[in-house]
Amino acid sequence: MNILRFLTPKSDVAYIESDCTVRQGLEKMRYHGYSAIPVIDPDGQYRGTVREGDFLRQILALDCPSLEALEEIPLTDILQKSNPAVKNSASMRELLMRVLDNNFVPVTDDRGCFIGIVRRKEIIEYFTKEYLGDNRD
Repeated sequence: MNILRFLTPKSDVAYIESDCTVRQGLEKMRYHGYSAIPVIDPDGQYRGTVREGDFLRQILALDCPSLEALEEIPLTDILQKSNPAVKNSASMRELLMRVLDNNFVPVTDDRGCFIGIVRRKEIIEYFTKEYLGDNRD
Protein backbone atom coordinates (compact mmCIF):
# COMPACT_ATOMS: atom_id res chain seq x y z
CA MET A 1 0.00 0.00 0.00
CA ASN A 2 1.24 3.47 -0.86
CA ILE A 3 1.70 5.61 2.25
CA LEU A 4 1.07 8.78 0.24
CA ARG A 5 -2.66 8.10 0.47
CA PHE A 6 -2.40 9.17 4.13
CA LEU A 7 -0.19 12.20 3.49
CA THR A 8 -1.14 15.64 4.70
CA PRO A 9 0.87 17.82 2.28
CA LYS A 10 3.42 20.37 3.45
CA SER A 11 1.12 23.19 2.35
CA ASP A 12 -1.42 22.06 4.98
CA VAL A 13 1.10 21.43 7.77
CA ALA A 14 2.31 23.92 10.37
CA TYR A 15 6.07 23.72 10.71
CA ILE A 16 8.90 25.80 12.10
CA GLU A 17 11.87 26.95 10.07
CA SER A 18 15.22 25.97 11.54
CA ASP A 19 16.54 29.54 11.50
CA CYS A 20 13.85 30.68 13.97
CA THR A 21 14.54 31.54 17.58
CA VAL A 22 13.25 29.52 20.49
CA ARG A 23 10.68 32.22 21.20
CA GLN A 24 9.36 32.19 17.62
CA GLY A 25 9.07 28.41 17.70
CA LEU A 26 7.31 28.44 21.05
CA GLU A 27 4.84 31.06 19.88
CA LYS A 28 4.05 29.12 16.70
CA MET A 29 3.42 25.92 18.68
CA ARG A 30 1.22 27.77 21.14
CA TYR A 31 -0.75 29.43 18.34
CA HIS A 32 -1.50 26.07 16.69
CA GLY A 33 -1.97 24.21 19.98
CA TYR A 34 0.46 21.43 19.08
CA SER A 35 2.66 19.44 21.43
CA ALA A 36 5.19 18.70 18.66
CA ILE A 37 5.96 20.30 15.31
CA PRO A 38 8.35 19.52 12.41
CA VAL A 39 11.41 21.69 11.79
CA ILE A 40 12.43 22.43 8.18
CA ASP A 41 15.58 24.21 7.02
CA PRO A 42 15.50 27.00 4.39
CA ASP A 43 16.25 24.44 1.63
CA GLY A 44 13.16 22.40 2.56
CA GLN A 45 15.10 19.59 4.25
CA TYR A 46 13.52 17.97 7.31
CA ARG A 47 15.72 18.59 10.37
CA GLY A 48 13.72 17.06 13.20
CA THR A 49 10.76 17.55 15.46
CA VAL A 50 10.66 19.93 18.36
CA ARG A 51 8.41 19.10 21.32
CA GLU A 52 6.99 21.03 24.23
CA GLY A 53 9.46 19.31 26.52
CA ASP A 54 12.39 20.62 24.46
CA PHE A 55 11.20 24.17 25.07
CA LEU A 56 10.53 23.51 28.73
CA ARG A 57 14.02 22.07 29.32
CA GLN A 58 15.59 25.13 27.68
CA ILE A 59 13.52 27.55 29.74
CA LEU A 60 14.35 25.73 32.97
CA ALA A 61 18.04 25.40 32.09
CA LEU A 62 18.34 29.15 31.55
CA ASP A 63 16.01 30.06 34.41
CA CYS A 64 14.39 32.46 31.93
CA PRO A 65 12.65 35.40 33.58
CA SER A 66 10.94 36.47 30.32
CA LEU A 67 10.17 35.45 26.77
CA GLU A 68 12.52 38.16 25.51
CA ALA A 69 15.48 36.09 26.75
CA LEU A 70 14.41 33.33 24.35
CA GLU A 71 14.77 35.67 21.35
CA GLU A 72 18.54 35.23 21.43
CA ILE A 73 18.56 31.42 21.37
CA PRO A 74 18.44 29.68 17.98
CA LEU A 75 15.90 26.89 17.67
CA THR A 76 18.66 24.54 16.53
CA ASP A 77 20.10 24.68 20.07
CA ILE A 78 17.14 22.70 21.42
CA LEU A 79 16.32 20.57 18.39
CA GLN A 80 16.42 16.85 19.13
CA LYS A 81 17.01 14.23 16.46
CA SER A 82 13.84 12.41 17.44
CA ASN A 83 11.00 11.39 15.15
CA PRO A 84 13.03 10.60 12.01
CA ALA A 85 11.26 10.99 8.69
CA VAL A 86 10.28 8.15 6.39
CA LYS A 87 10.75 8.32 2.65
CA ASN A 88 7.70 8.53 0.44
CA SER A 89 8.48 4.97 -0.68
CA ALA A 90 8.41 3.53 2.87
CA SER A 91 6.41 0.42 3.55
CA MET A 92 3.16 0.45 5.47
CA ARG A 93 4.85 -1.67 8.14
CA GLU A 94 7.55 0.95 8.66
CA LEU A 95 4.93 3.67 8.86
CA LEU A 96 2.91 1.73 11.41
CA MET A 97 5.97 1.15 13.58
CA ARG A 98 6.68 4.89 13.59
CA VAL A 99 3.15 6.03 14.45
CA LEU A 100 3.15 3.79 17.51
CA ASP A 101 5.51 6.25 19.19
CA ASN A 102 4.51 9.56 17.58
CA ASN A 103 1.38 11.52 16.77
CA PHE A 104 2.70 12.11 13.29
CA VAL A 105 5.42 10.81 11.00
CA PRO A 106 7.29 13.28 8.76
CA VAL A 107 7.62 12.20 5.13
CA THR A 108 10.41 13.21 2.76
CA ASP A 109 11.03 12.69 -0.93
CA ASP A 110 14.11 11.00 -2.38
CA ARG A 111 16.14 14.20 -1.95
CA GLY A 112 15.30 14.47 1.76
CA CYS A 113 12.91 17.37 1.23
CA PHE A 114 9.94 17.53 3.56
CA ILE A 115 6.70 16.84 1.69
CA GLY A 116 4.25 16.45 4.57
CA ILE A 117 3.20 14.27 7.47
CA VAL A 118 1.11 11.21 8.12
CA ARG A 119 -0.98 11.59 11.25
CA ARG A 120 -1.69 8.71 13.60
CA LYS A 121 -5.38 9.65 13.40
CA GLU A 122 -5.59 8.89 9.65
CA ILE A 123 -3.96 5.48 10.13
CA ILE A 124 -6.36 4.55 12.94
CA GLU A 125 -9.37 5.75 10.94
CA TYR A 126 -8.27 3.72 7.92
CA PHE A 127 -7.85 0.51 9.88
CA THR A 128 -11.09 1.11 11.77
CA LYS A 129 -13.02 1.39 8.51
CA GLU A 130 -11.10 -1.40 6.75
CA TYR A 131 -11.13 -4.05 9.47
CA LEU A 132 -13.94 -3.14 11.85
CA GLY A 133 -16.37 -1.60 9.42
CA ASP A 134 -17.67 1.92 9.59
CA ASN A 135 -20.26 1.40 12.32
CA ARG A 136 -20.13 4.83 13.92
CA ASP A 137 -23.18 5.93 15.89
